[in-house]
Amino acid sequence: MSERHASMMEPPVEDLLERVDSKFTLVSLAAMRGRQINSYFNQLGEGLGSIVPPQVTSVSRKPLSISLEEIAAGKITYTRIDPLADLDAEAPEGVEPEPEQAG
Repeated sequence: MSERHASMMEPPVEDLLERVDSKFTLVSLAAMRGRQINSYFNQLGEGLGSIVPPQVTSVSRKPLSISLEEIAAGKITYTRIDPLADLDAEAPEGVEPEPEQAG
């Protein structure tokens, strides 16, 4: 087993990549959740309570760091949406969607 070197990144990127299927998914998921956490902290005084608070206890005050910790803990997941499933659902029964033609 390879020894892990100490780094400033906590949680390690390797652990985060085990939770998602690609680096792009990791970045998108962390950014989206970071914006939600930021909105939660901004609306605290207003008493709205419409945004889900952070799901982990963190010493970090930065929304992106908190979102990465949530992903590493398995509290935040994603669902891959199949764009072709939407096309099949829109077509009437027995009718196949027409292929797009190059103009």
